[in-house]
Amino acid sequence: MRRVELTYDKIAIEPLFQFLIDPKYGGINTFTGTIREWTGEIQTERIRYSAYIEMAQLEMEKLAKVVEEKFDARVVIVHRLGELALSDIAVFIGVATKHRAESYEGSRYIIEQLKNQVPIWKEEFDTDKVRWGGLRDDNH
Repeated sequence: MRRVELTYDKIAIEPLFQFLIDPKYGGINTFTGTIREWTGEIQTERIRYSAYIEMAQLEMEKLAKVVEEKFDARVVIVHRLGELALSDIAVFIGVATKHRAESYEGSRYIIEQLKNQVPIWKEEFDTDKVRWGGLRDDNH
């Protein structure tokens, strides 16, 4: 079972977490990505996300399906679009599995693949200039 969506609304975590709860699962891993102010020496003021919505939805569904089938998991992927302020939630990923190791692995797989293959673009408004895609720092 999965829930995948793109939204212009603020992401409410509690209903998404509740969707993951099921007696057959013993591990639930969630990842919440927020808008940070500093990336090294670069200060961010706000971010705007845009997407090729139909394709992004399809690709997010594919990611959820891979994890769902591989780990017999329940999966949530929600990504914000539009303008976000500092500390706003940009993405929520939740994976429920029978054991914790699979929930961690599934969650990590989704966020890494989402950043690499889903057509969602980030326009970062920094104090010095506007950057498309921001600075990549895949280790953090």
